[in-house]
Order: sequence, then structure tokens, then C-alpha cells
Amino acid sequence: MDNEQPTSTPSAPRRSAVRYARKQYWNEPEMTWYERAYLPEVLKGLAITTGVFLRNMGKWLTGRRGAVTTYYPEERRADFAPRNRGKHILTQRPDGSPQCIACNMCATVCPAKVIEIESGFDPNDPAHPKYPVRFEIDYSRCVFCGLCVEACPEDAIRMQADVPGLVSDDRYNMWLTMDEMLTWKPQQDVAKPYPPKPVPLTRGESARRGRDQ
Repeated sequence: MDNEQPTSTPSAPRRSAVRYARKQYWNEPEMTWYERAYLPEVLKGLAITTGVFLRNMGKWLTGRRGAVTTYYPEERRADFAPRNRGKHILTQRPDGSPQCIACNMCATVCPAKVIEIESGFDPNDPAHPKYPVRFEIDYSRCVFCGLCVEACPEDAIRMQADVPGLVSDDRYNMWLTMDEMLTWKPQQDVAKPYPPKPVPLTRGESARRGRDQ
């Protein structure tokens, strides 16, 4: 019996550590010796955190506004940004009726589909015969993006900085109705005034206009 020579298995190629050449940016930050010491920067961060904590604690102890904690809904923050998108309102025509013409642009562009409009028809209003019979917003799903305000061609819907009263144990209580949007901070200074209704012509004026044509 022939002695079998042990076959040598080919050894796997040894992986060599791959070194990537990192890209060098022109504005790479360079740490100073002060930053490399590490401890001063840690103390600096602790000083900032402690300062904010003591400032808020002082405001809270003295009853001043500005503390981080707000006891919502009993307390409402008064320092909202001027462009904060909060509660919706519907602007009014001079006669107090809604400026809305029920075109459904706001409901169409709404990404959360929270606006529901039921339109009516007024044959005595030739400029905009459609008007909203029901205009409601479901605040339990509203994302406050403001697209409804941007899409409105009549400046009929706006958003105020104040937040709506969303605290409720029932989702159906989070529907904002048309009456509330019209009567809460009513506004009539619309950017696009509603056209006045046409005045019926007299017989003589109608005949004169016919001759002019």
C-alpha cells in the first residue's frame, strides 16, 4: 500500500488591511491645544447647562414667564413666533358671510385630508354662486403645514399663532366648525375683496348701452 502523501490545501490569500485615502477638505477644523486638553471643554459644557438650569429655575421661583415648562392646557405660551401656524380662521365678507367660495382647493391640497366642505348654490350671486354650507377641520389629524392657506385663491382661510384647544378625550370634539372659525377673532381685511353684487340696470340705461354697442 502506497503511503499517501498529505495533500496540502491551498492557503487562503491573506487579507491585507485596506487603507483608504480620506479626502482632505479645505475647511477641516483643527483642534487647538485647549480643545485637545478635553477637560476645559467638558467644564465649559457643564457651565452652559448649569446656567440654563439656574436661569429657568429663577424664573420659575419668581413667577416670571420664560421658563421651559408650561402647564398645558391651563397655561398657554405667549411667546409664539409671529409666523407660528396654529388655529385656523375663516375671513368674512363685508356682510359677515364667509369669504370662502367652496372651491375645495384647500381640501384638495391638504396632505392629511382633514378639511371637509359641503357647498351650496346661490343663484343671486353671479360672481361666486358657490358658498360653504359646512366647513370643518379635523384637528386630530391636522399636521399644521399651512398648505391650505397658500392654496386659497380668495384669502378665505388663515392660521393664527395661537394653538387650538386640542385637549379632549373624544376625537369628535377635535373637529373645528365653520361657526367657530368665523367668530373666533373675526377678520374682514381680506387681500382680495369680494366683488359687490351687480346693480340691476334701469330700462333707459339698458337701452342706452344697447345703442352704444
